[in-house]
Amino acid sequence: MTQMRNSLSLGRVTLGASVMLILAFLMIPVVIVVPLSFSDARFLTFPPPGYSLRWYHAFFDNPAWIDAAKTTFAASTCAALIATPVGIAAAYGIQYGSHWSLRYLRTLLMLPLMVPIIIVAVGVFFVFTQMGYVNTLGGLVIADTMLGLPYVLISVGADLRTFDRTQEMVARSLGMNRFRAFMVVTLPQIKASVISGAVFVFIQALDETVVALFISGGNNQTLTRRMFVTLRDEIDPTIAAISTMLTALTLCLVMIVVVSRRSSAAART
Repeated sequence: MTQMRNSLSLGRVTLGASVMLILAFLMIPVVIVVPLSFSDARFLTFPPPGYSLRWYHAFFDNPAWIDAAKTTFAASTCAALIATPVGIAAAYGIQYGSHWSLRYLRTLLMLPLMVPIIIVAVGVFFVFTQMGYVNTLGGLVIADTMLGLPYVLISVGADLRTFDRTQEMVARSLGMNRFRAFMVVTLPQIKASVISGAVFVFIQALDETVVALFISGGNNQTLTRRMFVTLRDEIDPTIAAISTMLTALTLCLVMIVVVSRRSSAAART
């Protein structure tokens, strides 16, 4: 019995150590970018010979970088604002609808996650070329909305499957229509999943590169596309500063999701 317990303990220690090594391997490239962003060297060198904020100043003093950032944040915000209500409506309809076509609707809306992104990018580019949406902010918003919609569908759908719909039915029996009952009864109880879906749509749009390479450009060039093009032409340490800021922003947004989930769980208990 003692030998079995020792074996289990050794197995847990080995598993824990393996997981920590894998996480460290995955995180080291991200962590290295942070000190590189504060380097005072002209080229990316690690460890940095000295530290300064010159590459952060280079970003904020460059109108081209600022314009790309504005385009990225505008497209990401609009995509989140559009994809969230559309995804909520789709998740609600799929969960509680009875029409036979709804089972295929979910698969259709999940296709952006199933199909390789390069194939999606080529298809989007072909369609947008015919419609005149290439290199436009509207085209970016539509593409980011399409790519982000599955995140809202998954997040909200998971909460709706565990939600007690009897509460909504009671509200409707007291005279509320379906929309008002949803807004008053259901939405407050699934708000954590709604926030999660919206945040992940924003993050996905913020980090999207492949589709942006095909359909963004000119005055509507995204930050990630400009980073990719700049990295291809020259190794500019400004990219390390931008990557650090994007990583910090993403972590802050993920923390919002975690806090909203914990608050929702605490409210339910």
